[in-house]
Amino acid sequence: QVQLVESGGGLVQAGGSLRLSCAASGFIFSIVAMGWYRQAPGKQRELVAGISSGGNTRYADSVKGRFTISRDNDRNTVYLQMNNLKPEDTAVYYCAAIYGSIRCTSGRLETRAMEYWGKGTLVTVSS
Repeated sequence: QVQLVESGGGLVQAGGSLRLSCAASGFIFSIVAMGWYRQAPGKQRELVAGISSGGNTRYADSVKGRFTISRDNDRNTVYLQMNNLKPEDTAVYYCAAIYGSIRCTSGRLETRAMEYWGKGTLVTVSS
């Protein structure tokens, strides 16, 4: 079965950096798009970065220029490099396997594809 295990979360000061990792198993990683969602307390889950099987990337406006998504198909791993972190980036971050396309509409990412999510890793940015 599909398994996605996130790691790398923690506490960081504003302006700092973190790199999240997601180890994937149970499916053919190289042919599936991957993404990172986040959910802050009291807010809806939002897709902030996506990468296609071919390596094309998309970002929500809220993180564009600060976050970078990448994938290593040999290691079945997807990464999220987060720089210049802000307190509003505080959230639980979830890795997702996305069986379809990712679209950008008005600065927000969305997908109607079937998805599998990991259990998440907490990122806390202090001011």
